[in-house]
Amino acid sequence: MKNDEKAQNQTEKEAEKTAEAAEETAADSTAESPAEPAAEEKPAEAESPEAKIAALEKENAELKDQLLRRAADFENYRKRMLQEKQDAYDYGNANLLKDLLDSLDNFDRTVEAAATATDVKSIADGISMINKNLVSMLENKYNLVGYGAVGDEFDPDIHEAIGMQESDSVQKEELAAVYLKGYKLKDRVIRHAKVMVVKPK
Repeated sequence: MKNDEKAQNQTEKEAEKTAEAAEETAADSTAESPAEPAAEEKPAEAESPEAKIAALEKENAELKDQLLRRAADFENYRKRMLQEKQDAYDYGNANLLKDLLDSLDNFDRTVEAAATATDVKSIADGISMINKNLVSMLENKYNLVGYGAVGDEFDPDIHEAIGMQESDSVQKEELAAVYLKGYKLKDRVIRHAKVMVVKPK
């Protein structure tokens, strides 16, 4: 009986030792084995075709609105430019015409005075003064310069010869008479002088 109990106790102890060894082995293997990677996150669900179509329709509507706005802005700009161009054409000479009004007023006064004047020289002097003031204003303010005087050298670029004479008294072609003065605006001829030319024989 005692021998049986001893044998049983010994068997139980051996079983306990075996269990303990097994637990230690399991623990060691757990510590040595790397941790399992975390489960990968699932990709987000793909956008549905209906959502894609809705997004494209919205983008298309926005682009169409932008296009219409820009087209309207361009049309307004075009109309404004045309109006400004027309205004420049219609009223571009307003300043010049305003400056000419003084001369017109002086001519009106001279005409009124001539109706009752007894001294012709005073009328001629008045007209000469108006002419002088008008020429000075056009030259100084608008760069309009008259040219062409008897004795000037003939230049076909700025003179229009309406007749030609020969003479022993000249060494080169020059103006014998000026029928109509020429005018330059800055450096550009806007009216050629009409002249009679005399040239050497």
